[in-house]
Amino acid sequence: MEPGNQTHVSDFLLMEVTDDPELKPLLFSLFLSMYMVTILGNLLIILAVSSDPHLHTPMYFFLCNLSLADICLSTTTVPKMLVNIQAQNQHISYTGCIAQVCFVLVFIGFESCLLAVMAYDRYVAICHPLRYTVIMTPWLCVLLILVLLLLSTGDALLHGLVLSQLSFCRDREIPHFFCELDQVIKLACSDTFIYTILIFFVVGLYGVVPLCGVIFSYTQIVSSVLRIPTVGGRYKAFSTCGSHLSVVSLFYGTGFGVYISSAVTDSSRKTAVASMMYIVVPQMMNPFIYSLRNRDMKGAFRKLISRITSL
Repeated sequence: MEPGNQTHVSDFLLMEVTDDPELKPLLFSLFLSMYMVTILGNLLIILAVSSDPHLHTPMYFFLCNLSLADICLSTTTVPKMLVNIQAQNQHISYTGCIAQVCFVLVFIGFESCLLAVMAYDRYVAICHPLRYTVIMTPWLCVLLILVLLLLSTGDALLHGLVLSQLSFCRDREIPHFFCELDQVIKLACSDTFIYTILIFFVVGLYGVVPLCGVIFSYTQIVSSVLRIPTVGGRYKAFSTCGSHLSVVSLFYGTGFGVYISSAVTDSSRKTAVASMMYIVVPQMMNPFIYSLRNRDMKGAFRKLISRITSL
């Protein structure tokens, strides 16, 4: 494409999922199935917790918010990709691209911080069980969710505002299946040095700090559990953390996988696939992790299914 500046662009071009026309129906069906599983699985989590009074506790309140964030994050990216595959049109409007960047930042930032809050909840439950109901009050739980939403939304709006002030080159091709912040910035013709520093700061704030919170919480949990004299008591304490640890490992593991793949490979398609998996796979797997590893959730699912089938 012809080089040069173009301050006002009307749209961007996203990467095609595949160049092979015969593979497009298969990939469309695959991603549609994954999206439907994500939506239905997380909705079942929310319905099961809402319908069972025994699960009206801080841990499951946070789990419902995690499921809602998973639904929103998948809905931000996957439907547009499905439309592009079906219509064989890779265009996304300038406004739509900026909006997609902002929504992805909102829900990823919210999930990262929420996982740290869930780790703190487990820390209080195991290390300070007698004070659990005093510390983790309903008011505090709601306040934590509102603060996390406010922080992640403010961060996304800040990025959206800065992006809207950038001048973009004539090359409008984004080497991703969705509008990813880093790739959109690379298309800018204006100086992005200060903005790059801001991104590193935000990644540290919303990625490293929550991860350190999770590590600190589980360090305290392990130390407390090891002091329990009976093996059964230790197992019971650890079992309440198993699902959350699996979700944390999947979330940050796939995130590090995206970072490593972008660092060691020059293939933009491989990096794009890794980024898409980070947006799709954890959100799809979270309901399975909690339903398979959590006895209370299994019971709530059975009650919910029996009520549905009896209607």
